[in-house]
Amino acid sequence: MITTCMLLTAVLWPVFASAAQKCKDSIMATSPASDYILHADGTATQKTTGLMWARCSLGQEWDGSVCKGAAATFSWGEAQKLAHLEEFAGYDDWRLPNKNQLDSIIEGRCVVPAVNLKVFPSTQATFYWTSSPYAGLGTGAWSVDFGYGAVTATEKSGKLPVRLVREAD
Repeated sequence: MITTCMLLTAVLWPVFASAAQKCKDSIMATSPASDYILHADGTATQKTTGLMWARCSLGQEWDGSVCKGAAATFSWGEAQKLAHLEEFAGYDDWRLPNKNQLDSIIEGRCVVPAVNLKVFPSTQATFYWTSSPYAGLGTGAWSVDFGYGAVTATEKSGKLPVRLVREAD
């Protein structure tokens, strides 16, 4: 199953990358911009959880309004280590979010990507790592799909982007 998900992602990625985000306005937003405090330093505090998110994926650079460059991809082990070493916006306590935390920023009325682009600009419509291991398979960890909002298991050796989180002060 994990291999099938990764294969499906690899096959469909070119389609996702070229498509513009589509949102259904008749559906109530699940992650509206009003749920966040946007900071000039490239972070956003989620009011409902008290978590502070990096608005850009790891590897991208915040330019004051958007994320520049491409998101870097890492294996799950690499992502775990690098997240704890990251210093951004004056903070050094960044980490990978667990699967429920990362799923909380999915915008359920949008696809490709399934995220609020006002809060998280330049988010790729692909799977992102969580810190949550997948109990059903020792070589798997949970990932969240920002293409369509699914949560699934992915082989830890796969290369996925990362969105960092920390506890807000």
